[in-house]
Amino acid sequence: MHLAEPDRYAQLPYRRTGRSGLDLPAISLGLWQNFGAGNALDRQREVILHAFDRGITHLDLANNYGPPAGSTEENFGRILASDLRPYRDELVISTKAGYDMWPGPYGVGGSRKYLLASLDQSLARMGLDYVDLFYSHRFDPTTPLEETMGALKTALDSGRALYVGISSYSAHRTLEALEVARAIGLTLTIHQPSYSMLNRWIERPDDAAAGRSLLDVLGDAGLGTIVFSPLAQGMLTSKYLTGVPADSRAARGGSLRQEFLSPPTLEHVRALAAIAAGRGQSLAQLAIAWALRDPRVTSALLGASSVAQLDENLAALDRLDFDAAELAAIDAHALDAGVNIWASRSSDL
Repeated sequence: MHLAEPDRYAQLPYRRTGRSGLDLPAISLGLWQNFGAGNALDRQREVILHAFDRGITHLDLANNYGPPAGSTEENFGRILASDLRPYRDELVISTKAGYDMWPGPYGVGGSRKYLLASLDQSLARMGLDYVDLFYSHRFDPTTPLEETMGALKTALDSGRALYVGISSYSAHRTLEALEVARAIGLTLTIHQPSYSMLNRWIERPDDAAAGRSLLDVLGDAGLGTIVFSPLAQGMLTSKYLTGVPADSRAARGGSLRQEFLSPPTLEHVRALAAIAAGRGQSLAQLAIAWALRDPRVTSALLGASSVAQLDENLAALDRLDFDAAELAAIDAHALDAGVNIWASRSSDL
């Protein structure tokens, strides 16, 4: 069993999740990549335990994380049982359902049948009685929001989840979800959108939301915002400044497509790297600090393949301040690069 560092809560700042009573670390650990069946369990354990020792109390999962789907939850369940069980009440564990999980019409979407069955399966894989956060992973245009929000309320009322939220819903779909939630007595606590210097959609006015951005909607409604992919799947690191390494995610294919790494985009990324160097930061550290600059952002979700990578990213918290000139220089190069791969499967972003 793991013996946690006694000073872990002095390691990094915590931020309140909207108007709820829940605090989250400014950086949370996302298990989307590097924690599936094809990754060594000892390396996964090392990263997760080090994260906890550094004060990262929030671990973010989803039913389909792997590969194969479900294997990340299974691996995390093993580590929780062997090393972190005494610290369960110090952890905020989240999972989600919405994307493809099993064959047929009941293994995807926002139906009551899928969401609650998936949550039960997630709890079994992780060996948990409840999760702290459960998300509708995406808006499902084929299912009434009344049904999706009703399933989230059942998750709360049954004790399977302590808080619930939504992910990748547009500003106007979020407003619709909030209206339905109020009508049925459901409190949504948090939204998880993608956000980075190359993917700024949550700042953009939404005509269908009376010109308000998603950040505006969330701030006004008192929801927390936890952003994922603040490094644009590694594009906002030093990895691709001079090309595509053979062992990189872009070279392997999948969610990070090589066409994202266009010459114009890479020129902007190199300019951002120069700004980072002027601040005494790596490009990744600049990208993380920038994503956290807005007080409406509760936490930034980051993956890590090693303890060293995690520590480098946590060092972003040493320099969260920006002056007006720095922000203007960043704005000149922090341009949409067409990397929001979640838009086509979630709502009508």
